[in-house]
Amino acid sequence: MRIAPVIVFFLSVFSLTPRSFAQLQKPVEVIRDRWGVNHIYAQTEHDLFYAQGYCAAQDRLFQLEIWRRQATGTVAELLGPQELKRDQGARLFRFRTTPQTLDAELNHYHPRGSTIIRAFVEGINAYITEIRKTPDKLPFEFKVLKTEPGLWTPEIVISRHQGLLSNVRDELNFGRLVHLIGAEKLRQLQWFHPTPTPDREPNLTLQIDGAQLMQPILELYDAFRLPLKFTPPTDTRQASAGPVTDSPRIPNLHFTPSPEVEDWFDTEKTMVGSNNWVVDGRHSVSGYPMLANDPHRAQSAPSLRYWVHLHGAGWNVVGAGEPTLPGVSIGHNEYGAWGLTIFETDNEDLYVYETNPRNPNQYRYKGRWESMRLIRDTIRVKGGQAVPVILKYTRHGPVTFEDTQNHKAYAVRAGWLEKGCAPYLASLRMNEARNWTEFRQACAYSRIPGENMIWAGRPSAGRPSASGPVPGQATTKGDIGWQAVGISPIRPAVGGQSWTGLVPVPGDGRYEWNGYLPIQKLPNKLNPPEGYVATANNNLTPIDFPDRNAIGWVWAGPSRAHRIEEVLNNGERKTLTDFARLQADYLSIPARTLVPLLGPLVADDSRTEQASSYLRKWNYQLEPGSVAASIYVAWETQLRQALYQTMVPERARPYLRSLPTKRILDWLSLPLIPVPDSTGGPLRLINRDSLLLTCLDQAVSTLTKRLGGDMDEWQYGQRANKHISLTHPLSALVSEDERKRINLGPIPRGGYSETVNNTGNNLNQEHGASFRILVDTEDWDRTLGINSPGQSGDPASPHYRDLFELWGQNGYFPVFFSREKVKAAAEKTTVLKTNR
Repeated sequence: MRIAPVIVFFLSVFSLTPRSFAQLQKPVEVIRDRWGVNHIYAQTEHDLFYAQGYCAAQDRLFQLEIWRRQATGTVAELLGPQELKRDQGARLFRFRTTPQTLDAELNHYHPRGSTIIRAFVEGINAYITEIRKTPDKLPFEFKVLKTEPGLWTPEIVISRHQGLLSNVRDELNFGRLVHLIGAEKLRQLQWFHPTPTPDREPNLTLQIDGAQLMQPILELYDAFRLPLKFTPPTDTRQASAGPVTDSPRIPNLHFTPSPEVEDWFDTEKTMVGSNNWVVDGRHSVSGYPMLANDPHRAQSAPSLRYWVHLHGAGWNVVGAGEPTLPGVSIGHNEYGAWGLTIFETDNEDLYVYETNPRNPNQYRYKGRWESMRLIRDTIRVKGGQAVPVILKYTRHGPVTFEDTQNHKAYAVRAGWLEKGCAPYLASLRMNEARNWTEFRQACAYSRIPGENMIWAGRPSAGRPSASGPVPGQATTKGDIGWQAVGISPIRPAVGGQSWTGLVPVPGDGRYEWNGYLPIQKLPNKLNPPEGYVATANNNLTPIDFPDRNAIGWVWAGPSRAHRIEEVLNNGERKTLTDFARLQADYLSIPARTLVPLLGPLVADDSRTEQASSYLRKWNYQLEPGSVAASIYVAWETQLRQALYQTMVPERARPYLRSLPTKRILDWLSLPLIPVPDSTGGPLRLINRDSLLLTCLDQAVSTLTKRLGGDMDEWQYGQRANKHISLTHPLSALVSEDERKRINLGPIPRGGYSETVNNTGNNLNQEHGASFRILVDTEDWDRTLGINSPGQSGDPASPHYRDLFELWGQNGYFPVFFSREKVKAAAEKTTVLKTNR
């Protein structure tokens, strides 16, 4: 790994025509640095966030427009009838406020949240109003789709539509699997943890008819969660799309979910995550706490994250968040730095109701018929008539499916539809935290998504002492800490049985949440004795955690976390260069277990033996130029596929798309692998060594077909192997010349899903860290960052793709904090003036 060189040069240009705005209170200075980051200097809080909204719209206008349409359920108005179900789902699950309740919602995220969010929206709308006067200057996407951007409201900012939500899909599939293969078999295949009795826990008992779960129960939920696809008008999927109706559903008990949809959700579940870690001054060369964070999300152009520096009116914070939100989700202020990774909460449950045969809009609750709440709405459709829909709600939440033949209805109770659950928006409180105590108080307002929040505090009085902070106590010596956050329903036992939230339950009144676990009761650490905290979506919950059913049961495998801990524990004090090297680390922990199993084995086929010899001499690093890396990844893939086909009954495969790495490694640790008979017969045994060689044979065959017969040419990072190409969402709608302008790559990549540098399991990297940050609290000007492919979403901007190659080299740019350094790296300076 190498950190790409960074060249800083001075270029400061004031706008020849300063822009004037009636809503600004005082002038605002915006310095855009050479990496496209806006450093905003304002004199009032209103103007600071107004300018943030204005700059975000300037850089990411089409991204904001698509976000607006998804939040408001108006995509069909732009793209046609194939998006009707998406819009219906978005409206069904919309967080609804009234003029009387909106301010209270906005003020959850910050004591002055209403003022801040409204100012941010004003700034977005100021740019939209400005650019609509010159439509020829709109980004190309608007011209291709023949549309203009719409104005924003505060309700769009607090939308939950793209949040990392929870497990209702898993809950439905687990219920189906319990029905098909039984709870014991499911526990053997999935890795539910932590639990002291994995053979008996968690409780997966179904209290409903499992056969009736084989229907498209979450179709509307899935529709608004799936990514948008921009397809040519001649695409047959558009032509075949039917209207949304409210006619009774005829149950299809032979329903099989779409493999494409299930695979997308399975990939999102397993690949969306992050790494973060923080060390105290005893582990750094500087003697100050240090922090690293790299969220793993879908790779896209533009990326999900957006860097900004906000300075003025008591604020001084730099970092990144989603361009649709005010403030900074990951970054630092003058007092400390913070970062996040996913923490598995369980804030959704699927309820099944008996409905009244005489009135399907009534359901039985505690022995009485209770009426659903109905909202009548109309969805406008491009090229067609508006479609009326009826949105239905039980006391628990949105009704996603009605089975009129069996007199059943299904509804989702979602904790994220409670007050204060707009994703990441409570970061506004974190942005002003001056110490661990204030940071943890701010975390108490962060409800969605579930996150591992970490903190690295700068010592408040000079250099930290050599003894470091006091374990378990907040100090002024440079605290480090971890606080899990997220809205976590408390599920009491029902009928003497644990209610785990892992399978659907009756909505008859027996299964009711008992409030929410206070966030500060979730797992946390302050100044741990080991001197560091590392999280990588793995389980950090104690096995005796008292409110076990308030949090998740399925976590990421520990490979990334184990590698991070291994490096942090190597006895060497760390620098930012060391942190950068660790973020780019390509070592495969599973390979350390699997490759030595080949040691005593001899393959019958000479090419297979040649491949085995590559692996025996290998250092387990999935580097782009490594032949052994190509062989190993192909071999591990074959092993996973073979064990999946062997262990997962065919009837269960539509609902269990992959197996945890732990199960794979556990099975391969046995010389003879026991395979249960699907009909209840005796166990059969598979010879592990034969399986290893057979799968290596298949890996060699696969690579020969893809990369040719010369094994020395099988380097890992190449176009036909591991690489990244970014395809713009509208690529299919434009000419070949235009595609060359808007698409990026390919460039070589290394790693895979089990390496710290998580690049996913596809040959083309589709997930992983597009944004990274490294902080040494000794000197804020030494902060390093990256954001691929660039800060702008407009292909016409020089900042659309300027960071892509640097990111591909696992490089960084300097994230300056002091005004002096910011001005020295300025590309352009603009003054936003008030015309009051």
